[in-house]
Amino acid sequence: MNRRALLASAPIALLGGCASAQPRMDNAAAAKQLSETELAFAKTMADRDHAAFASFIADEAVFLSGGKPLRGKAAVVENWKRFYNQPKAPFSWQPDHVQVLESGALGYSTGPVFDDAGKQFARFYSTWRREAGGAWRIVFDDGCNH
Repeated sequence: MNRRALLASAPIALLGGCASAQPRMDNAAAAKQLSETELAFAKTMADRDHAAFASFIADEAVFLSGGKPLRGKAAVVENWKRFYNQPKAPFSWQPDHVQVLESGALGYSTGPVFDDAGKQFARFYSTWRREAGGAWRIVFDDGCNH
């Protein structure tokens, strides 16, 4: 391609890049959206809805489980299936702290994890990524005993 053709196509390429960029959202709105997403994610356990759980997991997610990382959505979803097999949820969680980068691209949530009797036994720590369509997907998850 000659230099003139390359220069002529540059504005079109730049406009195309703008069209695919996600809209910027105010930080408070992004944090509220992420908090609501975390609550919806937790509701999958209460509702016993493993398919809905899977919909929140990023394809390249890493969940730390007992010191052994589960890498990729398929591994995470398969491992967590055991928590959805019984009629009663074995645990629940809720966010009590959420932060989002100014860019709105990444967020962090943490909060208590409760056993089936409602007693706190752990805390979770999750990192979320806002994807091109605006949906939040979890990319890292970990927890520790309380």
